[in-house]
Amino acid sequence: MSEYEVCAVLPVFNDREALETAIPASLGALEEITGSFLLVVAEDGSTDGSPELVREWEKRDPRVRLFHSDERLGRGEALNRAFRSVDADIVCYYDVDLATDIAHLGELIGAIRDGYDIATGSRLMRESDIVRTQEREVASRGYNMLVRTVLGSTLQDHQCGFKAFRRSRLLPLIPEVESHHWFWDTEVLVRGQKRGYRIKEFPVRWRTSDKTTVRFKDVFEMGSAIFRLRWQLHAQKD
Repeated sequence: MSEYEVCAVLPVFNDREALETAIPASLGALEEITGSFLLVVAEDGSTDGSPELVREWEKRDPRVRLFHSDERLGRGEALNRAFRSVDADIVCYYDVDLATDIAHLGELIGAIRDGYDIATGSRLMRESDIVRTQEREVASRGYNMLVRTVLGSTLQDHQCGFKAFRRSRLLPLIPEVESHHWFWDTEVLVRGQKRGYRIKEFPVRWRTSDKTTVRFKDVFEMGSAIFRLRWQLHAQKD
């Protein structure tokens, strides 16, 4: 039996201001879902005082834990490190800016309790309630269409930072996932589908953040990663 039922992970890079809201909001939401949880802040080489803030929380609340890295690992690798290290039946993560309404956390974790291997929020389903610029909307829809076309995914939104996993099913996937940064989300979902994992995608309320750290370089690299993953999957078949 695992030490915790649920471990929620906040991937963080220079997000002290967002953490001041996200930590208490997360604790409150998790308390409503389970009495057995851990909140991990996967802090990835921050220089803005983020680790110091989390250490203060650790002293006050044993349900909060800091995973600190002196050097930048990349968002995906920071998540891998946290998911490997914790002892929980269900692991999840969401963006520290709480762009996805944290009210959906119960539904996210509930999907894994109901037998799904992976659950993911979606900004692109018909029932989704999202606010963002037209430019970002077009870019997101174009990217996800490319993923479906090139990689054969049946999901609508691969990059929503709001996902949960049955840890025993996620761990075998992690060694296969080569992306260490933003493409991690897409690669996990695509590889999970190739393994026949049960995946629940559901609409969410989502509001854009003006502090997003995704750069043009990240978008270009993610586009290139789609075709690289296609080649890898094809090579594995052979």
